[in-house]
Amino acid sequence: MIAKLLPALLVLAGIGGGVGAGFALRPAPAPMAALPPCGDAPAEPAATDLPAATAQAGPAPDDSGGDAPDEAPAGGTFLKFDRQFVVPVLQDGRMAAMVVMGVTLELDEATRETAKEREPRLRDRFLRTMLDHANSGGFEGAFTSNGDLGRLRRALLEAGRDEVGPGVSEVLILDLARQDV
Repeated sequence: MIAKLLPALLVLAGIGGGVGAGFALRPAPAPMAALPPCGDAPAEPAATDLPAATAQAGPAPDDSGGDAPDEAPAGGTFLKFDRQFVVPVLQDGRMAAMVVMGVTLELDEATRETAKEREPRLRDRFLRTMLDHANSGGFEGAFTSNGDLGRLRRALLEAGRDEVGPGVSEVLILDLARQDV
């Protein structure tokens, strides 16, 4: 019976090793190109390009329906951390899984330089926040639910604002993977 299980166990061990090697040896992500913030209006055509009725009608009414949702700050930009965060998940004093996360900050231009200068401290605060989240069971069960990830985002946002100031408007989780050990 053991002779029949041994090949299956070797195949599973090989697959697990391949997945682990893939995570460890994958190339660094390509740098992101700077894009203008979402919602920028395209340049308006000249009045001579418009039909006569439209040219005299004046500016178009605002059809947003009232208050605009939370938007990126004027002149907002993104700061992507070069390396992903690796968070161990412990059960009964031993490592049960590893969570790998890619995080990007949305912040205003004035805060960007401060965040770049303080990146090591910011990474440390984020890692401590993620470890607290893992130790409280945040990466167990359906950890990708909006409620669990919302709590983590709020905690990371608070840590980011504590470290670099109120110019941090959002914490974006771009990559999230959990590998059981």
